[in-house]
Amino acid sequence: MITEHAILPVIAGRESEFEAAFEQARHIVSAMPGFRSLTLSRSMESRNEYLLLVEWEQLEDHTVGFRTSASYHQWKSLLHEFYEPFPVVEHFELVNSAFPAT
Repeated sequence: MITEHAILPVIAGRESEFEAAFEQARHIVSAMPGFRSLTLSRSMESRNEYLLLVEWEQLEDHTVGFRTSASYHQWKSLLHEFYEPFPVVEHFELVNSAFPAT
């Protein structure tokens, strides 16, 4: 499993529009083969920045499967107008984790 990580810098004043568009777009990515989970979080300090985390079975599920699909064009048309500058997307693999003791 890999985690896609992106800080999404949304144009100030367009946060509500972005969140509404994302509500539609999340259904697109969640239907893709290899998709495992998604979270979108809003920064408490910089209210126009969002953290997108998407878990995929393997890197190619995102970089090839999603990004070369017709679904990606739908995603792009819904969301890309909101970013300034365009986000950097990186992929991470788990090295370590911890959970509360029971």
